Amino acid sequence: MAKTIQAVRGMNDLLPEQIHFWQFLEREVRTILTRYGYEEIRLPIVEKTELFARSIGEVTDIVEKEMYTFTDRNGESLTLRPEGTAGCVRAGIENGLLYNQTQRLWYQGAMFRHERPQKGRYRQFHQIGAEVFGLAGPDIDAEMIVMTARFWQALGLEQVHLQLNSLGSNAARAQYREQLVNYLSDHYDQLDEDSQRRLNSNPLRILDSKNPALQSLIAQAPQLADHLDAESRDHFAQLQDYLTAAGLVFTVNPRLVRGLDYYNRTVFEWVTDQLGAQGTVCAGGRYDGLVAHLGGQNTPGVGFAMGIERLVELLRVSQNTVADTRPHIYLIRAGDSAQLPGFLLAEELRRQLPELRLLLHCGGGNFKSQFKKADKSGAKWALILGEQEVQENTVTLKFLREEKPQLTLPQHDLIQVLKQDDLATNDFTQPS
Repeated sequence: MAKTIQAVRGMNDLLPEQIHFWQFLEREVRTILTRYGYEEIRLPIVEKTELFARSIGEVTDIVEKEMYTFTDRNGESLTLRPEGTAGCVRAGIENGLLYNQTQRLWYQGAMFRHERPQKGRYRQFHQIGAEVFGLAGPDIDAEMIVMTARFWQALGLEQVHLQLNSLGSNAARAQYREQLVNYLSDHYDQLDEDSQRRLNSNPLRILDSKNPALQSLIAQAPQLADHLDAESRDHFAQLQDYLTAAGLVFTVNPRLVRGLDYYNRTVFEWVTDQLGAQGTVCAGGRYDGLVAHLGGQNTPGVGFAMGIERLVELLRVSQNTVADTRPHIYLIRAGDSAQLPGFLLAEELRRQLPELRLLLHCGGGNFKSQFKKADKSGAKWALILGEQEVQENTVTLKFLREEKPQLTLPQHDLIQVLKQDDLATNDFTQPS
């Protein structure tokens, strides 16, 4: 017997029993994005490696250690996208969407990073992201953050908390970086191996270290907030005023720096304590210099990305309301003479009742086995069409979830009976 082939480690199948959580999340988020004026853009999964090296930063962990990079047959270095912002900026520049324009764009899909797989962190993972181009003020930052809060409300998630920080301008951050490096260099022997490696390449990431042994050292480090330029301080103060007025509760986290080089000013994360170490479910911020850095005109930008796997897990942990995909009706065909009439009846019901979820039994089997499958399907009703019903042009409707007597009625009355039951109200349930 041939050896079975398994999925690549860290790249998981999404099974039917899981997918309704994904569909519920995607539908609710898509609806809110559309209400806020965002338009969907679909981006390639593979991009030129240079795009990520230039945008994310050549000395970041993502570029140095985590990207899936390969050389194609033309000798060109290509990479499976590790995040979505760079590709969205590239598409905006290439297709003339950004210069002297305002754009609100969103996307979803798979991202790839060669990390050690663990709960909440996979080598193929999925994100929904949104980017706004052409607006530089704190009002759009605030609107985007309030919009993400609406996601959690629509999904029924209460265990997420907002953290904010400002990274200031590039010039102010460069001055702060110099002081931080001097401070950390004086305590070089106290740094762990990862922080020593980052000291001269990406020292701000040391502030985000989760190593308990470093927390006292980090707490005494120079504060970025003390080195912000006046314009960035004003921007951050206005952002907080907007969010407070909108009723959002947040924490200013001076250690929140984000892991990518292109961020400036506003950065934010939505975090939870329900998922263990991988507690960030949505993160973003402002990147006013990225478009120009990738060859476009100076264009302000702000965006976020949310991890679908982590949010789905949070939905599961919360036992939240999700879409119910169980059939309303399981149609049983008993006897040879009922096969074609039952097939046609199913199609007529689907035509006249677009919201009806109907599962037609196929593949034969006696009445008892069909009825067991009807019950197992979770359907509300079993619709039975046997030889007698075909002869009399009737149908039998049996309630599977309620203690009600079954009905035998003329087929032409069936549509009206089903219409009396509001099918739309049966679309949501508590997941098992």
